[in-house]
Amino acid sequence: MAVGGGDPKNSFESGRNYLQALMEITWRLADRMLNRSADQMELVELKARSQHDMKKTLTWWDLMWFGMGAVIGSGIFVLTGLETKVHAGPAVVLSYVISGLSALLSVFCYTKFAVEIPVAGGSFANLRVELGDFVPFIAAGNILFEYVIGGAAVARSWTSYFANLCNQSENDFRITAHPLPDDCKYLDPIAVGVIAVICVIAIVSTKASSRVNIATIVHIAVIVLIIIAGLTKADAKNYTPFAPFGARGIFQASAVLFFAYVGFDAVSTMAEETKNPARDIPIGLLGSIVITTLAYCLLAVVLYLMQPYSEVDTGAPYSKAFEAVGMGWAMYIVAAGALKGMTTVLLVGAVGQARYLTHIARTHMIPQWFAKVDARTGTPINATIVMLVATAVVAFFTKLEILANLLSVSSLFIFMLVAAALLVRRYYVSGVTTMANRDKLIVCLWLIIGSSVGTAAALPIGGKVTVGLVPLVPWLPSTSIAINIFLLGSIDKASFIRFGIWSAIILLYYLFFGLHLSYDKAKATMEKRVDDGVQLKVVEEGANTSAVASGSAGMNVGNASTNGGS
Repeated sequence: MAVGGGDPKNSFESGRNYLQALMEITWRLADRMLNRSADQMELVELKARSQHDMKKTLTWWDLMWFGMGAVIGSGIFVLTGLETKVHAGPAVVLSYVISGLSALLSVFCYTKFAVEIPVAGGSFANLRVELGDFVPFIAAGNILFEYVIGGAAVARSWTSYFANLCNQSENDFRITAHPLPDDCKYLDPIAVGVIAVICVIAIVSTKASSRVNIATIVHIAVIVLIIIAGLTKADAKNYTPFAPFGARGIFQASAVLFFAYVGFDAVSTMAEETKNPARDIPIGLLGSIVITTLAYCLLAVVLYLMQPYSEVDTGAPYSKAFEAVGMGWAMYIVAAGALKGMTTVLLVGAVGQARYLTHIARTHMIPQWFAKVDARTGTPINATIVMLVATAVVAFFTKLEILANLLSVSSLFIFMLVAAALLVRRYYVSGVTTMANRDKLIVCLWLIIGSSVGTAAALPIGGKVTVGLVPLVPWLPSTSIAINIFLLGSIDKASFIRFGIWSAIILLYYLFFGLHLSYDKAKATMEKRVDDGVQLKVVEEGANTSAVASGSAGMNVGNASTNGGS
């Protein structure tokens, strides 16, 4: 008999079995929370569930352009103006430096994992290996949420710059639905159309997407033009006052402008399609984020040399700045370059989010239909279409300001978890690490996270408590945790409420569906190995080995397991 009674392979075959599974939810949840997938599970067994392999076609050159294409978009071309007026003034350049530092630290963490576990699951796969089964699912829900929100925000920005290119107001291209609330009454059909085109390109092939994305070189050329042309109209007097809203304003802007760096994590989801992950991923990721940060800072400096911060336009700041200084011809080039940048951001986001969803489906937490890779194109068509439909729906209704804040909360939360998982990977090895050392690691993690939360809550600027604890563990992931939490503390309350509501929704799904789908598949896989007489390998940590061996219900939770996959 299976653990807890009933056939674990058929929990959802009838209402009776489903009710029985719900009655066992407490110890099933305990089992799943303690499960830790192994590298081999992610690299071999889960990949096999997609029926076909993804094609290895990418090099470091492709990844670097993917990285820049994923990042340089509406963040710099739209949010710069918004955050300047509301929070930072000309000191927004410092906000970009702070956000860039946070992104760079996260890149190091992602690179470490992507090299050692080169699969399409990105941070979801990394978290499954180090933090068990439950935390990755909550993170996965927020990763997908991040991509949908981010894609919707960029698509709406695309409409704004397209309107600017046509010498029209952005709302001239939108449908006004007066009965709806102000936050969602401007319906955006152009954003939906752009997403539809991106969907087709992403489905064709990853290499084709890369070729389109390499056109980012045009975007880089536009950025160089902005910097050079803008410097010819420079006036240093515009930098007074430099920080009209003080230090808190700079950090508040940093939290929102983190949106401008979101997208580089999509590169880690392409590790499965990379020819030489150990070489190509570090070069591609680090190269793209360094170039992007430098470009952002130079663009911010030039903007305020051209125009006082109080006169900066919040919708299309660079185009309007050139118009204000008498260089009307340049505004059209800027608008066209911005459109190109946003298009590549949407494209890389489409590629990344589909691969996240594919790997989540491989774990059976969601239906297997999402995991299918098309034999002809070598791309996850089902996952791509579903994610982009969701993105199009959100883009059709929701304002950019709401989307940007919400995206930053979700992204910073996930990057913090990845940094914590890297510490676990460094200091905890199943069957090797002693209980005493494991407990020390847990204490250190809570000290780092707790002190970071305390610092963010108590101080408008600083980090003395957190910095004092960094020597207890490797400084890089510890500092990443600290700065991510610090930036989280600068985001508005409404965004946290929306984030909490979404997290509650995915938690309910996990408790009533995902948990049982994952658990039953893991049990069935392990029992098949036993029935086939195959020597079991330790691929997860949990309760299942002892439970199956003894036939008892929910005993020995936490013992080493040979669970075949969740």
